[in-house]
Amino acid sequence: MRRDRKFIEHERQAHLIGEFLKPAGIILNGPHQWDPQIRNERIYDRILRGGTLALGEGYMDGDWDVEDMPGFFARVMRSEADGFVSKRKLLWPIIKANIFNMQDIVRARKVAHEHYDLGNDLYEGFLDRSLSYSCGYWEHASNLDDAQEAKHDLICRKLGLEKGMRVLDIGCGWGGFALFAARKYGVKVVGVTISEAQKKYARDRVKENGLESLIEIRLEDYRHVTDGPYDRIVSIGMFEHVGRKNYGTYMRTVRALLKEDGLFLLQTVAASCTWPAPNPWVDKYIFPNGYLPSVAQIGDAIDGIFMMKDWHTFGHHYTKTILAWHARFEISWPQIKGKYHHLHSGKFYRMWRYYLLSTAGGFMANRIDLWQVVLSPKGRSGHQPARLSKGHHSS
Repeated sequence: MRRDRKFIEHERQAHLIGEFLKPAGIILNGPHQWDPQIRNERIYDRILRGGTLALGEGYMDGDWDVEDMPGFFARVMRSEADGFVSKRKLLWPIIKANIFNMQDIVRARKVAHEHYDLGNDLYEGFLDRSLSYSCGYWEHASNLDDAQEAKHDLICRKLGLEKGMRVLDIGCGWGGFALFAARKYGVKVVGVTISEAQKKYARDRVKENGLESLIEIRLEDYRHVTDGPYDRIVSIGMFEHVGRKNYGTYMRTVRALLKEDGLFLLQTVAASCTWPAPNPWVDKYIFPNGYLPSVAQIGDAIDGIFMMKDWHTFGHHYTKTILAWHARFEISWPQIKGKYHHLHSGKFYRMWRYYLLSTAGGFMANRIDLWQVVLSPKGRSGHQPARLSKGHHSS
């Protein structure tokens, strides 16, 4: 009898979730590649009680699978069926995001420790040769290495880099942009990161390439940089860790470090609207205290500080970038898995697949996007950031 009651409850829960998935064209245990296959019926109760966080944790635990995860998430998000899940259990994340500064100087180091310091083997396994952990530019590229180099060159051309210029790279990662800009354009680059692993790796690469006279890598929070002014400032994929309570501080800091006739290029993943709180699963397992900005939030942050000279969106390039990362991750996993199986009770592999492929779905659905924004303190009268590649068009 008890088993019968449990079976009936699972049927009721499955029906409820199935009804919300109908507008997305998704069928539980259905025939399509994007239809989720249920391996453990406890997932119904977990989702109804725990929302987005439980959905991701259920995948990590093997409670459900799906062949085409990007397609699943793209369909769910386009139909807004995820509102049923995402609005559950969000009260505390919303309160936390609105009351506390989750990206102050102390908390900011949490993401460096838990994500970027995981080990260079992982990132070498799925990133391109420059170790660029941000969207590539695929306008005329046919592979990941070329797409990342094209992205770096696009940034350099938009900034109008010239030999001898002094450039600040906020959130320099493993040094990919600094190396490219110094080699090709002869600029002097100061790169700052709060990741010890990134700092060491980037410094080693600078030394190996004989570029110590042009590149300096520091372990330093952007709020502590004081050696301006710089001719140009760039931030590639770091703004996602700044936090909305610090947007004004960030922009004022950049402005104080930039010459009057300088330019600042901001590349960031962004949200289609202002989010009340970060995704609970991403916040817990991938980017602690991260937050994606909206158009309104960036506009408010630059108001009275910068003039916006160019706004370029190419989120569909990030879908292609992430799928290339995932393909490389699958190939490299057998060689590196021994170093990561202990993390999160041995669920690291499924966690990382979920992170990459669900994010790809978000870009496919236009729920998140990729922006390059060029900003100027005084508008640089007559300046037009370069988009020089033949046949280029904004998307």
